[in-house]
Amino acid sequence: MGDSFGKLFSITTWGESHGGGVGVVIDGCPAGLPITEEEIQVELDRRKPGQSRITTQRKESDTAHILSGVFEGVTLGTAISIMVKNTDARPNAYDDMKDLFRPSHADYTYEAKFGLRNWQGGGRSSARETIGRVAAGAIAKKILSTFAGVETLAYVEQIHDIHAEVDRYSVTLEQIESNDVRCPNQEVAQQMVERIHEVRKGGDSVGGVVAAVVRNVPPGLGEPVFDKLTADLSKALMSLPATRGIEFGLGFDSVYLKGSQHNDPFTYREGRVRTTTNRSAGIQGGISNGEEIYLRIAFKPTATINFEQDTVTREGKAVKLKAKGRHDPCVLPRAVPMVEAMINLVLVDHYLRNQVKQSHTMAPKS
Repeated sequence: MGDSFGKLFSITTWGESHGGGVGVVIDGCPAGLPITEEEIQVELDRRKPGQSRITTQRKESDTAHILSGVFEGVTLGTAISIMVKNTDARPNAYDDMKDLFRPSHADYTYEAKFGLRNWQGGGRSSARETIGRVAAGAIAKKILSTFAGVETLAYVEQIHDIHAEVDRYSVTLEQIESNDVRCPNQEVAQQMVERIHEVRKGGDSVGGVVAAVVRNVPPGLGEPVFDKLTADLSKALMSLPATRGIEFGLGFDSVYLKGSQHNDPFTYREGRVRTTTNRSAGIQGGISNGEEIYLRIAFKPTATINFEQDTVTREGKAVKLKAKGRHDPCVLPRAVPMVEAMINLVLVDHYLRNQVKQSHTMAPKS
């Protein structure tokens, strides 16, 4: 049950870190959407390992193979299946850890839940699972941009204690992709890269903050009460590995303001209702108001570090563990496309829900 997400546009991801491959099944994609493996590959290349000196050195091409649901370059309206083969898996690298619980990993909790676990690189709990999300997110992105003009951009705003000032109103994909850390502030980006190199050499890891802005969001996305847009976005983003917190708009800084300072006054311009400020980040009452959505997500430091740590075996024997394997010293640069994918998956689901509602709205008889 926990492997699936979404209602009208739903995805089910599958696969383990060191198994034969990973992938996704997408249900609810409308028929007739032009989509190619190359378009999906663009997003997967932004997520794949080994793309720079500050990411894990696992070498995977992460090549997307569409197995079903697309014919002659367009979607059929049936289930779309996408597979990515694992070509650089090294399961034997984890032989020494199969009876141990790695600190701050999902080893113990998976075993507590299921009575067993895939100890090869974390199995299903590995961030390699997110390949399916990013592949599905590429299709969601195509729907949103084609039919609604929506643009979602995420970028690294903070690494450890290094914070970048970024103008979210003008930030571009080209600026984000211009450096290895995916921070559009070039000067600060270099400081971030140096910090990641520093902690990697010391065998440690760091976390940080990814920010995201969504432009041209139509008003009316989101449902009352339990399926609020903020609620669904929060669940989606907090389901990503290593996430620890999310805030919309002013977030926790809102507590320092009075209502008279925080409210967004309404006006009428460009042929529709608008707000003169956007402290609520484009969402009011859990429904989009047509302004930009902006949010921030906190990621913790990578759990695998080259330090000797205390742990126990399955039998409860106290032991020392110095973890091995190929891991990111900082997950944030590769998390950027994951964040974009999850935002787009939520938005396309609500966009399609709105289309259904509007097509079934009953006008009163005159």
